[in-house]
Amino acid sequence: MDKLKLKEKIGYGFGDFASSMFWKMFSVYLLFFYTDVFGISAAVVGTMFLITRIFDGVNDPIMGIIADKTKTKWGKFRPYLLWMAIPFGILGVLTFTTPDFSTSGKIIYAYVTYCLMMIFYTTVNVPYASLMGVMTSDLKDRTSLATFRFIFAFAGSIFVLALAEPLVEFLGGESPQKGWQLTMAVFATIATLLFFGTFSWTKERVHPPKSQQTNLRADLKNLAKNRPWFILLGAGISALIFNSIRDGATIYYFKYFFQNQDAFSLPFMSSTMTFSALYLVLGQAANILGVVLAKPISDKIGKKKTFIAAMLTAASFSCAFFFLTENQLPIIFIFQFLISICAGIIFPLLWSMYADIADFSEWKTGRRATGLIFSSSSMSQKMGWTLGGALTGWILAFYGFEANTEQTDAAIRGIKQMMSFLPAIGALLSAGFLLFYNLNDEFIDKINKDLIKQRKLDQ
Repeated sequence: MDKLKLKEKIGYGFGDFASSMFWKMFSVYLLFFYTDVFGISAAVVGTMFLITRIFDGVNDPIMGIIADKTKTKWGKFRPYLLWMAIPFGILGVLTFTTPDFSTSGKIIYAYVTYCLMMIFYTTVNVPYASLMGVMTSDLKDRTSLATFRFIFAFAGSIFVLALAEPLVEFLGGESPQKGWQLTMAVFATIATLLFFGTFSWTKERVHPPKSQQTNLRADLKNLAKNRPWFILLGAGISALIFNSIRDGATIYYFKYFFQNQDAFSLPFMSSTMTFSALYLVLGQAANILGVVLAKPISDKIGKKKTFIAAMLTAASFSCAFFFLTENQLPIIFIFQFLISICAGIIFPLLWSMYADIADFSEWKTGRRATGLIFSSSSMSQKMGWTLGGALTGWILAFYGFEANTEQTDAAIRGIKQMMSFLPAIGALLSAGFLLFYNLNDEFIDKINKDLIKQRKLDQ
């Protein structure tokens, strides 16, 4: 099979730049938007996140099944990037729109728009994730593709984190509600165009065996017996709990734990860059470094050992984070950099291992269900994000958080724990799951060679 060209890797990266723009807006800013701008309580938001995201998580395997059954001249997965990009963007804007409703009306509006947003996110992101499994079967190309994907993903996150708050201030003026809506409109337009770019610049090459007939029951039965899939599902959920709690608490940490939010002014936009934005941008830059390091480290010691080491290191630094004070800002930023390097390392490994699991399943059963297997990766993201987001809202409420007021000592302590001990638990669980993962690189290489021979025989 031909090696992937640079253009195609970049084209694939466009998709995660777009997805990550939305993902970061949701994971970092949405809880804050709902409590401090939209005007509903943290406890209500936490419950809404749990309910809507559990519903959304169930949709991921369904979308994977639908994509596996799709047959078009463009392939199984690429068409959805073309068909769903515009509705995806529109729902993003509606989610960050504040209607002039009563509190009950706002809650209903939030449930409806956020639920629809997650449905359309699934219709784009599950096919996009699955696309990596059918662009190439070459192991090194897959890791390289995953590396490109996450470099673009974290670049998209940096783009949003660096510009979101200044754009809100610049576009909204005295109205933060208007500022958030218009800022999301800018990001939605860019994301839509990037999805079109991914559709145009990529190609599907790995296809199911020609003799394979659609059989959902057989695919689900095979998945239920796929032990590595369950292990990676648990590791992915735990890793996203680690990330989502830290991301969700960051704005509160800097707004209520620090007396001064503003780091420096941006005269060309008549707005300011906050310490929280700098902190998050630094984290995403460190994530990119972690993504770059993932391949050379895993080539030497293997994906499993690299993943476990990164999560254990992240947990250790996270625990130490609790003891830092507002007078230790440089150390806070150093710890953020180190923790984020570790977080960046694991994500290309996770997605590369999902592609390996799709190969393992085909090798073992003679059937390929790429969309179904990759939908589990999206489901693990959603479930980890669900639990992390819900916990963030509930913990804030438990410690007595009240928006836009001076916080009690208990509330500040809760916010600090969400930056330290609580995410560390997720990192430790993620490493624990990987201890039981048994698809090493040598075994996957053998599987890949066997599959190439079998596909030639099927032609």
